[in-house]
Order: sequence, then C-alpha cells, then structure tokens
Amino acid sequence: MPSASTDPAGRGVDFYVLPGSDARARLRLACRLAEKAYLASARVLVWSDDAAELAAFDELLWTFADRSFVPHEPFQGAQAWNEVPVLLSGPAEPGGGAAFEVLLNLGRTVPAVAADAARVLEIIDADEARRQAGRARFRAYREQGLAPQTHHIAAEQAR
Repeated sequence: MPSASTDPAGRGVDFYVLPGSDARARLRLACRLAEKAYLASARVLVWSDDAAELAAFDELLWTFADRSFVPHEPFQGAQAWNEVPVLLSGPAEPGGGAAFEVLLNLGRTVPAVAADAARVLEIIDADEARRQAGRARFRAYREQGLAPQTHHIAAEQAR
C-alpha cells in the first residue's frame, strides 16, 4: 500500500482505482488492504452503507487468500478493539468510542466516522454509479482540506 498524503493533523486519504466493474474484484482488493493494515498492527474499521455488501465482504475476508487470516467481526462496541483488530460496521455508523486508525470505506458517502481515522482507504471501480459516488467523496475530502492520493491498480493486481 503506498503511503498517503496527509494533512497537518496527520490524516490521509487514499483512493484505489480499479479498471473493471467487477464488484467481487473490488471486495478482494478491500480484503488485501484490510490485511495489510492488520499486518501493520493498525485497528481497522470497515464501513459500508450496504448490509449485503458488508456481508459479502465478511464472507470473502475468510477465504480471499489461502494463507491469509484476518481476525474480524461485526462492531459491537469499543470494547471489541481489545480482542479483534478489524471490525465491520454498517449500514448504521458506530457510536462514540470507535478507536481505530484506518477506515476502509466501502460506502457511497463519506461517513462521519471518517473524521476519527488517521487514514481513509477508498476503492473505486469502473461501475458508473460507484465512480460517480467516488468522485463526490473525493470532492468532500478536498473540501475538508485533505489532499487525497489516487492509485491506479492494474487489472492483474486486482485479482
């Protein structure tokens, strides 16, 4: 994962752009990003406003790589961070006390909890609706004074 450009408060936003529109490829990349953050000892909140997509991500996180293990579970409260480094939340946002470093946003909008993250990861693909929503999120981060970085992922890397 390339390093993010950060604002003066140390917050960074990275957009990963996939060439195709395969929703499963998008979720596989999300799994790889969650794994990298976990291996770097970061606490990760994965958020989506689509419960079905979050369930598909949860299932894929168990099976996306033969030798991979990313401990995760649904967010049940701040005390869960003591036991599980990757928590899944959505479509409702977690309340206060969600202490995490990395937000992996699979949602269509910028969730309020993004302000609590040191780093935000966004994944965009060629699906027109997701691309338009991604552009709106990119603008929203810029309006917050952040300088999002864009990383184009080659088709062979998306597998």
